[in-house]
Amino acid sequence: MADTNLTGPSGGDSLTQAPEMNAQFDRGDIAWIYAAAVFVWVMIPAIGFLYAGLARRHHSLSLVWQGLISVAVVSFQWFFWGFSLTFSHSAGLFIGDLANFGSMGVLARPSVGSALIPDILFYLFQLVFACATAMIMIGGAMERGRLIPSAIFIFMLKLPFSTIWTTIAYDPVACWTWNSSGWLFKLGSLDFAGGGPVHMCSGAGALAYALVLGKRTGPSEDKTRMPRHKPGNVFLVTLGTVLLWFGWFGKSCIRFVLLFIHLRGAGFNGGSALNASLRAIYAGVNTNLAAACGAMTFCGLDVLRHKKRWSMVGLCCGAVAGLVGITPASGYIPIYFAVPVGVITGCTTHFAMDLKDVLRIDDGLDVFALHGIGGMTGNILTGLFAADYITALDGYSSIPGGWINGHYIQLGYQLAGCAAILSYSFTVTALLLFVMNKVPGLHLRVSEEEEAGGLDFHEIGEAIMEYGMTEVLEAGARMLHEEKEREGRSSPESAEKVEPAAS
Repeated sequence: MADTNLTGPSGGDSLTQAPEMNAQFDRGDIAWIYAAAVFVWVMIPAIGFLYAGLARRHHSLSLVWQGLISVAVVSFQWFFWGFSLTFSHSAGLFIGDLANFGSMGVLARPSVGSALIPDILFYLFQLVFACATAMIMIGGAMERGRLIPSAIFIFMLKLPFSTIWTTIAYDPVACWTWNSSGWLFKLGSLDFAGGGPVHMCSGAGALAYALVLGKRTGPSEDKTRMPRHKPGNVFLVTLGTVLLWFGWFGKSCIRFVLLFIHLRGAGFNGGSALNASLRAIYAGVNTNLAAACGAMTFCGLDVLRHKKRWSMVGLCCGAVAGLVGITPASGYIPIYFAVPVGVITGCTTHFAMDLKDVLRIDDGLDVFALHGIGGMTGNILTGLFAADYITALDGYSSIPGGWINGHYIQLGYQLAGCAAILSYSFTVTALLLFVMNKVPGLHLRVSEEEEAGGLDFHEIGEAIMEYGMTEVLEAGARMLHEEKEREGRSSPESAEKVEPAAS
């Protein structure tokens, strides 16, 4: 517990109290959470690789670029006021204040996430979540969104008082869900690792982005359906998925629910388990199992519904769907419920991919299907399968549970969170983009010529590969064949064989 002699907004005076400031926290917990933050950081470029592989080759580098620019832009926003607006100690029901503006006082005070870790570590851990959310949302601009406006949209829309997507959309939703002062937290909605703030928020935002930008100009084989193109690089799809699966262990093993407070007359502990515990490992096991079941289900549905052969892309999309579905549930549910979470999320996301044809919105990367619908599915299933004895494994937390504990109202809390987050994110994102598109010089979409030529050439001037892997291999084989032919013509044996034939 925190040392009561350490006072002030920074949690003590480092010149005179540094040993006490460090001693109040367990070094193992600090190392555990720091490692988790690094794992989640890897997921951000991994999303870019996944998107790049799913897009056509002449648009692929732009999506990797947007992954890294998301890290840069959101890191500054988080330092500037994002952390304060989300996790300040004096936050309100809907958003925080500017008590930590410019990261002032963010140091050794026990965090609102848990008294077991300091503000500065919680700051870093939550930063990478914000970066990943922005990157997922940008997928809605696939193959036709200008890069600089997309970066400005993530960060700053207008001056002198900046309105920011991360500020206006992500920060309030994260505050509602994870800050002990937030209204969803007080209501009792459960979200272990970001089904709402990360996945539903970004999925609804991506759908709004795709709606405002309009349909891609490329030809479509079926006029009743949105454009569909063969993925440009299945290797990048696979690499992105592997890195996401790896990073998700850091995300789901560590990201425990925040401070528990009095709810409906039941006493809750004052700290969460942002620590190294049995619950952390349990969440990791759930994460892996749900991803595996989601991958098998999604891939099987590809074969059954579309009469395809076994697809690597389908396997990867299914794994991502399973990971998204287990995100809000991983630290709450028994292991055997990870199987239906993966299977059900694999089914709902696969069928949700047809929504873009129904809605007439060209969400080419299916961000809304995988993240919006996947996150919603996981949140609802959390209300059904959450168990009080799983939450108690961290040694600090307690909940009344979900349906399996007879706490039936939990499903209502989960549905309230889903409705609020999806509608809020979609509406705010669409309005911000609509206004931004009217600002001179900040139009969102490239021209038809630039779209046909590729964002990599027109917006960046570089390519993720000057030649595709197939072209490189074919060129190498051709060179080897030509070299062997030259050696054959110049060898003495070939000359002896040619002379009799000539005579």
